[in-house]
Amino acid sequence: MTTIDTDVVIIGAGPVGLTLANLLGVRGHRAIVLEARDQLIDYPRGVGIDDEAIRTLCTAGLWEQIRPYTVPHHIARMVNGEGKVLAVNDPKSQEFGFPRKHGFIQPLVDKELAAGLARFPDTELRFGHKVIGLEDHDDHIAVTAERHTEDGAETVTITGRYAVGCEGGSSFTRKWMGVDFEGKSPSTRWVVVDVENDPIGTPSVYLGADPRRPYVSIGLPQGIRRWEFMLHDDEPTEKVNDPDFMRSLLKRHVPDPSALEIINQRTFTHHGRVATDFRKGRVFIAGDAAHLMPVWLGQGWNTGIRDATNLSWKLTAVLQGDADDALLDTYTAERRKHAADMIDVNMAAGSVMKMKPLGGWVRDRAASALNLVPKWKSYFTELRFKPMPRYVSGVVVDQATLTPGRARPSFKHGKLAPFIDSAGENSPVGLQFIQPRVNTASQANVLLDEVTGDWWTLATWGTNPTTYLTPDDLDLIRRHRINLISFMPETQRAWAEKRYADSPLPVTVAGDTSGALKDWFDVRACGLVILRPDRFVAAASLTQQASRTLVAVVKAGSLTRTGKA
Repeated sequence: MTTIDTDVVIIGAGPVGLTLANLLGVRGHRAIVLEARDQLIDYPRGVGIDDEAIRTLCTAGLWEQIRPYTVPHHIARMVNGEGKVLAVNDPKSQEFGFPRKHGFIQPLVDKELAAGLARFPDTELRFGHKVIGLEDHDDHIAVTAERHTEDGAETVTITGRYAVGCEGGSSFTRKWMGVDFEGKSPSTRWVVVDVENDPIGTPSVYLGADPRRPYVSIGLPQGIRRWEFMLHDDEPTEKVNDPDFMRSLLKRHVPDPSALEIINQRTFTHHGRVATDFRKGRVFIAGDAAHLMPVWLGQGWNTGIRDATNLSWKLTAVLQGDADDALLDTYTAERRKHAADMIDVNMAAGSVMKMKPLGGWVRDRAASALNLVPKWKSYFTELRFKPMPRYVSGVVVDQATLTPGRARPSFKHGKLAPFIDSAGENSPVGLQFIQPRVNTASQANVLLDEVTGDWWTLATWGTNPTTYLTPDDLDLIRRHRINLISFMPETQRAWAEKRYADSPLPVTVAGDTSGALKDWFDVRACGLVILRPDRFVAAASLTQQASRTLVAVVKAGSLTRTGKA
């Protein structure tokens, strides 16, 4: 038996496990990824990347490598059986720095995620390692894997501080944890077909809400076209192996189905399930191991990446002594609800797609009426029905009371304070912060994440963020490597840079060239924000409340008073 030690053992080399390993690697921590297969999955599954996931890929230092396998600004149109457009999903906003939706080719993206691990000398991907055992020893975890060699089977034990199961819906790790997998698995089956040399040539996505047979048609990068067709209850799954049956599905979409160059054909069943807990001791689950959702809104891949984003910085903070182990309890609290909300929306979208003729007739006329009202129409066009992650418990601080651990989303039922004047009544705490382009003394026209970095940030609008901080606060900021940023109109940046040159700690002045940051603060009752490493707002307050706000964040995040200097 061979024994190997690392920081985090990751089970499963899908996109979530590979992303998690890369995020740990860029922050200086070791990981070993164990994959039961002999190679990465080579057939496409997911087809959409959203702007939140791209921010994570940038943090991992891999977006430029992945970008060639994507197509930006993927538009989705729902059409009925006659081809009439019922709804258009065409979000124009780029509040997080990128178009909201991209099409992509998953196998090529997964290869780049795997290749990225070569940058880290203490991180490796081990194929052909099937995990057969887990043991939590209180101060470390032991993962036992079996691999087959020319001389027979060999058992390998990998020890680490933590283990994360990212091995999909049939997760060994989730079963070991003994948690329930709540939800539904509708019996509806679908067949997916990918072809080369797109025979249609139209970009973007069509969701065919056809009562005769619902379908999906997607234009993907590198000339690939995907179709997905629903199988009726009286059609056995084996029927998809009949070339005549497959040609009958495709003949409504292409002049000559027999001439198609098919590169992938698979059947699948939609699921809507979420684990009751994402943690047991030193063991976690993420991605499909933690939740399964239908494909309608392309959020299965992206929801898993959000898990990796959330868990990676928390593991990093604990591994390097910045936070106590209690921080890791917030992973389930923050991620489970959003995953469950995404499942509900996807299940509802599937119900709309699969309506029978009478229900479809009612749906079509309701859609026509909704499209006449701009406000209702924009609800679909701008993707407002998609629940954005909002953390109301966890590493958050209530804006009205500065109470750590919970955050109310609105001041609607009570004014924040008698001295507050604000055009807005909603708190930004628990939401992801925007990412416009800014200027600094050393950078021009860069995305904000390049200025704030990938760790904690304390930022103010129009003032020096050190003004209301005590010497103890400044020492804590130094030890926890918290970036201090002053957001300033570009017209005042040079003045601020000169004025803040003698600050007790370095302050970066970010010039707001587009007015996006000014607009953001203008409708929120705060002049100070503390951003978490995943770019979510941990706290927001008046600038004069800086010291009290920082203390509350320390408690909410289980941060140590010493940190890593």
